[in-house]
Amino acid sequence: MPTLHLKIAPLQNPERYQSLARALTEITARVLGKRAEVTAVVIDDLPAARWYVGGADVQQPTAMLEISITQGTNTAAQKAAFIAAAFAELQRQLAHGGPLEPASYVIVRELPATDWGYGGQTQQARQDARWRQREPAHA
Repeated sequence: MPTLHLKIAPLQNPERYQSLARALTEITARVLGKRAEVTAVVIDDLPAARWYVGGADVQQPTAMLEISITQGTNTAAQKAAFIAAAFAELQRQLAHGGPLEPASYVIVRELPATDWGYGGQTQQARQDARWRQREPAHA
């Protein structure tokens, strides 16, 4: 149930959002092994006049992508591969293969399974329920 929050500048054509959401969902599933059907992507676009790096206006398209995942469910290598793949996709779509603003970021946040969930149930409760289903019945 990863959540992705993407902030981009400058403002984009609205058709770009669905393309970005699909691509980021696919990368999340392929690289991190997350279920696409419960992957949420939220995109906020900002006018370039509201984004600064080093106190100066950005001169190129820029992005900040934050993904939240359950702690301990991915390796350091998987997270590094996700960061590289997501950055490349953002660069492809937002800068059309050119460079993004150098201070564009992809951030992986790991949260304890007890601290978040969906459908009103924590990830820990979901894990516990799966374990109970696997336990053999005692006579």
